[in-house]
Amino acid sequence: MLAVHELEVRYGRVHAVRGVSLTLAEGEVVAVLGANGAGKSSLLRALLGLTRPCGGAVLFGGRDITRWPTSARVRDGLILVPEGRRIVMTLTIQENLLMGAFHRRDHRAVAAEIADIYDRFPHLAARRHHPASVLSGGEQQMLAIGRGLLARPRLMMLDEPSLGLSPKLSNEVFALIRRLNRENGQSILLVEQNTQRALELAGRAYVLELGRVVMEGAPERIVADHALQAAYLGRGTAERRGGGQHATSAS
Repeated sequence: MLAVHELEVRYGRVHAVRGVSLTLAEGEVVAVLGANGAGKSSLLRALLGLTRPCGGAVLFGGRDITRWPTSARVRDGLILVPEGRRIVMTLTIQENLLMGAFHRRDHRAVAAEIADIYDRFPHLAARRHHPASVLSGGEQQMLAIGRGLLARPRLMMLDEPSLGLSPKLSNEVFALIRRLNRENGQSILLVEQNTQRALELAGRAYVLELGRVVMEGAPERIVADHALQAAYLGRGTAERRGGGQHATSAS
């Protein structure tokens, strides 16, 4: 479904994405992991066309979309649920959902899908005519995912969906992502700093460091590589702070 070849992204002198290649098959969940500044969000922005890459190619459904505008990519089913959710607080929950279907003309189908989202998220249904500002952080994330679903994604890209959420709310978000994949066959590209939870969901993962892919493979392989986790995924920090035997082994 998605094939990225040697993608390059620069912001002036900053080389954010350096020759990244990755693939994602239909119905697959693929995680992109890495510390802050690794280039994960820059990669997603380039895939959606919000940032123009300075090199490489993006193929979606077998077609080269590298030069397509963002609007064409969205209409073709490449959808991003952005970091920070980016819902419009002054609009109602219903209006925020309708924003996801702005390019659609099948109004009856849209209404049916919104009803299904309300069945899935009763907290949203109860306040559908209230401004989105009344929602908790977890409910806002559910709204952002619902808005993305109304765009009819062939591939949904999720950028840090658990950011700023409590463990309980994070669990609910990850459970939703799992259901979307297992029950609906939704293809998902997941950028997430919660490495453990991302690897529980994904069939494969890529690890970025300073814009480069430093490791890829099955979750079991990445979990087993303790040196890589300490270097690129922030693991080992707690052990180093603890001192004693753990500090020695982490070194």
